[in-house]
Amino acid sequence: MIRFLTAGESHGKELVGILEGIPANIDIDMDFINNELKRRQKGYGRSERMDMEKDEMDIISGINNGKTTGNPISFKIKNKGYLEVLEKIYRPRPGHGDLSGAIKYHQDNVRNVLERASARETAARVGVGSICKTLLKKLNIDIYSHVIQVGGIVSEKSIYEKGNIEDIKEADKSIVRVVDSLAEEKIVEKIKSAKKKGDTLGGTIELIAVNIPVGLGSYASWDSRLDGKIAQSIMSIPGIKAVEIGNGLEGGKSYGSQVHDEIYYEEKYFRKTNNAGGIEAGVSNGEDIVVRCTMKPIPTLRQPLNSVDMTTKLVSLAQVERSDVLAVPSASIVAESMLAYTIAQEIMRKFGGDSIEELKRNYFNYIDGVSSR
Repeated sequence: MIRFLTAGESHGKELVGILEGIPANIDIDMDFINNELKRRQKGYGRSERMDMEKDEMDIISGINNGKTTGNPISFKIKNKGYLEVLEKIYRPRPGHGDLSGAIKYHQDNVRNVLERASARETAARVGVGSICKTLLKKLNIDIYSHVIQVGGIVSEKSIYEKGNIEDIKEADKSIVRVVDSLAEEKIVEKIKSAKKKGDTLGGTIELIAVNIPVGLGSYASWDSRLDGKIAQSIMSIPGIKAVEIGNGLEGGKSYGSQVHDEIYYEEKYFRKTNNAGGIEAGVSNGEDIVVRCTMKPIPTLRQPLNSVDMTTKLVSLAQVERSDVLAVPSASIVAESMLAYTIAQEIMRKFGGDSIEELKRNYFNYIDGVSSR
């Protein structure tokens, strides 16, 4: 099965990733991978660090002559913001893992917590996700995302409103990855206002995975449910505080007759609506998988909140680190990667195969069989 590990700190020499379980003989396009890393660094409201860092993946093992070998893939991404000597920190930031991490690991220097808890680690996840996306593309599965809300300003173009998949494919053309141009203008102004105040903003992301087969996940065991696995992987992204499958929150306000997706048949089973977000009873139903997640405002404020100095136990202002005003557009790329990883896991669990040739044979034989039922 596919699994990964990452290592490294925010201001350390480099990030390291190990990805195991990717089949052999997949063509790997390093330009695609490095462009995915670049996408994570974009977005109006990012800090000056994004002008300094130019993330690129350096493959160590598992890829030879541009193809996966079936061995674990290991890679590193250099930190151009590497600092050999780091300032000690004793004033934890509200909203971050500083205090709880320091207590848990018995640290008197919060720096040892925040360096790993930092969202810098997500660059390695995007590296992993780009390889998983490459695998999924071999099966005609694609994943897209866009930002649908920032600081209370809502885009009118979501998959359940006036938007569609073609709109969402254009999200990278927006500096905040919002496909509603009027909302984009208002969001940019709100970011400017927050920056002047020394404050930060959060927002909501919508993800869509297309060409998903029926049958990923299982209702047989609680920990096999696809929606549960997706929710866990997305919630693991730093700053994410809520995950919604399909039109879940709105569904809780309506009658069942208005929510559930009626079933039709014309050469194959299909739905005219997709409020379930492509998952029923923990199993993919053949419709697009739709996930929404909400990111809280970044905890590091230029006008810091009250905290406590851990050495004196006296009231003090929280530590100020270099930080973004808004990281939601960046988080949307990380979310794409985590969704790609989770779906790739389930693809390999159901269809198996040590090579891409074997996987494709298993997969497309299954698709042909489903279409004939």
